[in-house]
Amino acid sequence: MKFFSTDSPLYRFVCKFTDLLKLNFLWILFSLPIVTIGASTAAAFSVALRLAEDEEGYIWQGFWKGFKENWKQGTMLALITFISLYAVYLDFQMFEALEDNPLAFLICGILLIVVAFTALIYAWPLIARYENSLLNSMKNSMAIFRQYFGRSMLLLIVLLLELFFFFFNTTTMFFAVVIGPGMIIYTISAFSRQVFTKIETKNQSGG
Repeated sequence: MKFFSTDSPLYRFVCKFTDLLKLNFLWILFSLPIVTIGASTAAAFSVALRLAEDEEGYIWQGFWKGFKENWKQGTMLALITFISLYAVYLDFQMFEALEDNPLAFLICGILLIVVAFTALIYAWPLIARYENSLLNSMKNSMAIFRQYFGRSMLLLIVLLLELFFFFFNTTTMFFAVVIGPGMIIYTISAFSRQVFTKIETKNQSGG
C-alpha cells in the first residue's frame, strides 16, 4: 500500500522519529560525565543538521565524528552557556532578595537573557557546520539573529512551546527525557539550516 511505502509521509515521520530517539540517547549517554556535555551537544547538532537536510547516514558514526571534531569548542561553548545561565540566575536572585526589588537588576537580567540567547542560539549549529573561532561563531550568531529577526523569533516561540509541552505534566515529562533534548536540538538545527542555506546561496551569487 502506498500509505506504508518508503516514500509515504508516515514512513518518513517514523524514520525521523526513530533517528531523534537514537540521537537523544547518544546525547544523554555522552553527556553523563558532565564535562563532556559540550562536546556531546556539538556532536548532536552536527547530526541534527544532516537530519534536517534529509541526508542519509548512520547516527552513531556521525555523532562520534562530531564529538571528536568539536570537543574543544563544544566544551568552551558549554562553559560559556552555563556561566551565562548562572549569571542570569544570580541576577534574578538578587532582584528578589533585595528590598524594593531594584529595577536595575530586572533590566540587567533581561539584557543578559537577550545577549546570551542571541549569541548562543546559532553558535551551536555554527561550530558544528563551519570551521571558525568560537568568538566569531558567537558574533555571527548575533548577526544572524538580527538579520533574520522574524525567523529567529519564530524559532524562540517554537522552542517555548516545546518546553511548555515537555513540562506540562508528569506524563509529558517522560517524553522530555526520551526525546526532549534531541527534539530541541533538531528544531534549532532545522531553522538554522534554512538560514545557513540562504546565506551560502547569497555568498555564492556574490549578493
